[in-house]
Order: sequence, then structure tokens, then C-alpha cells
Amino acid sequence: MKITKYGHCSLLIETSGVRILTDPGIWSDLPETLPEIDVLLITHEHQDHLHTQSVKDILAVSPHARLITNGSVAKILALEGITATIVDDGKKYDASGVSIEGYGTKHAEIYGAFGEVENTGYMIGGTFYYPGDSFHNPDRSVDILALPVAGPWMHIRDAIDFAKAIKPRVMFPVHDGFFRPDRIGPFHRVPEAILKETSLNFVVLTIGEATEL
Repeated sequence: MKITKYGHCSLLIETSGVRILTDPGIWSDLPETLPEIDVLLITHEHQDHLHTQSVKDILAVSPHARLITNGSVAKILALEGITATIVDDGKKYDASGVSIEGYGTKHAEIYGAFGEVENTGYMIGGTFYYPGDSFHNPDRSVDILALPVAGPWMHIRDAIDFAKAIKPRVMFPVHDGFFRPDRIGPFHRVPEAILKETSLNFVVLTIGEATEL
């Protein structure tokens, strides 16, 4: 599986000839020229994951792409004239032989009901798990994990404990696009140092560069 990180939580996932792009939000670093994609996958409605103009721009380049998300996001997109396929918790979609399965129902708590929205994590191809803004455990084997490492809804210890519970072969950090590059260090180094003690492989992806995982 080849993964290119375009900042924060926007990932281009290439597997079995299918290109999947996740969560184009306000802190994504999308290139001026995007490759044509087959699936656009959105976990929830917060602006760092859903920027409607970016969605329109992506679909203009990839008019045949299938947009997959949950019901809450689908309603927002419908107001913009954008049709989505709903794949929420417990549902599954076949993208030209690549399975996309939904896990979880809620965004992690920020404070009480503030920012509480529907959040759907996705298992892609039966191997790669991207939980969105949640630490929902899919209770199954995970080979590659996109690990959130920062945000108003979490402590770094939560991320580390989640990684220890999942035990993927390899993981990389996401949800870190609001930091300046020269100030992101602790949010990468701390989980890397602690997880290394448990023989879990934590790697940092270079923005814009494809990495085989």
C-alpha cells in the first residue's frame, strides 16, 4: 500500500489500482495538481476534515469518483448539490475490489456536547485503519494505523494507549496540521520514543511524498 500525506488528515491511499483520498480540510496541503482519484472518503464534518470548496475542486478533477461518508456529512454535501454514498458504522462498500468498512459513531469528546458530531472511522482493504477524530477500536487485526497525535479532544497518552491496544505492524501520525513544522517535534518524538519500547513501529511521513507501508 502506498500512502501520501497531504497534511493534517488528508491522505492519498493507493492500493490494488484504486486511489482513495481522505478528509480534505482547511489544514490540508493539497497539491495544485491532484491525481485523478476513485474514492473521496470523509470521516466527519469539522472544517479540518471537510472543506466543501476543496471537495468541489477534487470532484472537478475526478468527476467519476465515489464520495463515501456518514449520514451527517452527506446532508451537508447535499446542500451543495454533492451526492454521497453513506457508509457508516457496520456498513461496507466495495471500491473495485478494495473494501471500505465503517467503524464508530461519535467524535471523541472535546467538552460535553461542544463539537459533538458523527464520526466514522474507516478500514481500507482490510489492512489500513483511519479512525478520524476518535479512538474507536475496531476489535480486529490492523496492519497500518493512521494515529491521531494532537487535538483539543485528546492527550498524547490517549494516542499511545490506543496504539498499544491496536498493535499495528506500522503506524504514522495524523491530525497534526495545525502545528508549524519547527514546533511539531514533541507530538512525533514522544509517541515514537515510548512505542519503540514496545517494539511498535512509528514512522513520520514526509508531506507530499509517497511511502510504501
